[in-house]
Amino acid sequence: MSPNEFVRDYERALATQTWEAVRPLIHQNATVTFSNGAVHKGKTTVRIAYENNFEKIKNETYTISNVHWVLETENSATYTFDFQWVGLINGKAASGAGRGTAVLVRMQDKWQLIAEHLGPCPKHS
Repeated sequence: MSPNEFVRDYERALATQTWEAVRPLIHQNATVTFSNGAVHKGKTTVRIAYENNFEKIKNETYTISNVHWVLETENSATYTFDFQWVGLINGKAASGAGRGTAVLVRMQDKWQLIAEHLGPCPKHS
């Protein structure tokens, strides 16, 4: 699996809205920061946060675009990206978008997310 394939697989796994699909792509020591500022450290805490999102946002579509590789070595990769999601919260249409930065590490020939930071879209003046 290449880092580019990881991004594709991660997007597909999130689309399933099941932790079991996402689990193999998350490193044991992962830290994920959501765009609301909530920080989730460790795979167990990340699992709980993702499962809460899956429960809260129904029929979610999450897309990753404009991937820019900042660094790519044999065992680590860092990229920035735009994200967008749409779904239903309490039966009503909801959506969001922003920018993110992710760090991957290669573990036994598989890439895993070890850090992700999601934030708002930039404000233009």
